[in-house]
Amino acid sequence: MQLLKKTLTRGLAPCLLMLLLMAAPALRAQSPIGTWKTIDDETNKPKSLVQIYEQDGKLYGKVVELFRGPDEEQNPICDDCDEDDPRYNQPVRGMVILEGLEPAGNNTWEGGEILDPANGSVYSCYIELQSADKLKVRGFIGFSLLGRTQYWYREK
Repeated sequence: MQLLKKTLTRGLAPCLLMLLLMAAPALRAQSPIGTWKTIDDETNKPKSLVQIYEQDGKLYGKVVELFRGPDEEQNPICDDCDEDDPRYNQPVRGMVILEGLEPAGNNTWEGGEILDPANGSVYSCYIELQSADKLKVRGFIGFSLLGRTQYWYREK
């Protein structure tokens, strides 16, 4: 009996350790923290890179790169933002556009806001991690039925 117990203990410990090491990347992938490529609704071309990060238990997203055509302003500012908003007349690159999202379970974060720097509008927002590399971003006014959904893709 003692021999069986030792054999099981010695055999199971390495197997359990191996399983934990193999599962670690999958567990880490269940977080939206990282850099995401946004896609323009009209052109279906990449529009920006947004870095999602955690601060004080909430998620925020900052524009870290813009993909602009040669005929577009290369360093746009948010001149359509509300004048009371601290982002008014600030550069879009480096701007926090996603803020205050809290975990709601089932790979969903809600209760935040998202800014559309193209028109200065601020919407209620929730995000849902649909896979390790696909993020559903829903901005809405009042009820989530009245809004728009974008899909962002993890930058590799």
